[in-house]
Formats: sequence, C-alpha cells, structure tokens
Amino acid sequence: MSRIGKKAVPVPSGVTANIEGQTVKAKGPKGALQLVLPDEIVVTMEQGSVKVDPRNETKRARSMWGTSRTLVSNMFTGVSKGFEQKLEIVGVGYRAAVQGKNLQIALGFSHDVLYPIPDGIAIATPKPTEVVISGIDKQKVGQVAAEIRAYRPPEPYKGKGVKYAGEYIFRKEGKKK
Repeated sequence: MSRIGKKAVPVPSGVTANIEGQTVKAKGPKGALQLVLPDEIVVTMEQGSVKVDPRNETKRARSMWGTSRTLVSNMFTGVSKGFEQKLEIVGVGYRAAVQGKNLQIALGFSHDVLYPIPDGIAIATPKPTEVVISGIDKQKVGQVAAEIRAYRPPEPYKGKGVKYAGEYIFRKEGKKK
C-alpha cells in the first residue's frame, strides 16, 4: 500500500481543478498546467480534493499510484506558488548574466556559453555568481538547472564550477610532495 498515494490532494484556494478522463487540469494565479495520468490509475474529485487510486493490484499500478499523486500535488503547488531552483557559480572569472532570451555564462572556456531560456521558465541573476531559475513546472525547472550545472559540474579539489545552492561538494586533498 502506498502511504503517499492514500492521501487525497487538497486543491489550494485560488486554484481550479478539472478532471476529464485521465487528464487533470489545474489553473491558478501563476498559470495553467495539465497532466495525463497512466491508464492504471483512477482519479476522482471528492469534496474539494483530488483522490488518486490504482485501477487494479498489478505491480505497475501500485508503483504509479504514489507517483501520480505527487505529480498532481506538484501541479497544484506550481500554479499557486511556483517552483524555484538556485545555482551558485564558484571560480575566479566565472559569472553569469541574462541577455535577452539567453543566459550568458563565463565558465573558464575559450568562449562564453549561451544557454537559450525555454518557454515557461524565468531566469534571474541577482549577483554575477548566482542564478535563480523559476517556473510553474517542477520538472522543467529541475531540468534547466541540471542542464546549466552540466556545463561545468563542481570539481572535488577546489570546488570550482556550477553547483546547486546548499549542495555539499566532497573535497579531496591534492598531491603531496
């Protein structure tokens, strides 16, 4: 039994939820999202909340049960509050700036990296060494953060590179004479 799946997802105030077959639609102050759930899942509206249940007792239905409930919950959170991911850039001369529809990042390469900002995502650089990614779709925000981090992941000797805010970098000791 899924402990997460058993809980109903409350619809926050200011958010309208609509269920049409396997499609769950949510509209809120930040925007609108929709999600198509797998056929193994039954989704219903009950007293201002969304209930997710498995259609049968197969392994796939049970494994998709908690996942589907969490996806619906994240959708409601996204359209009401939104999601945010912060990246920190560590290194001498490493910096980032937003220029129009692109994020320009200097990461010690012979050229600057130009990252096109996708639709539905807002990127801000409050400091040259800090990048804030925000949007209503949690998966998209995390994917953009991972793609930017992948240009120069933090290395273990000096900790230089792009890291998530609060991420711990396992440090190694250098060569000894």
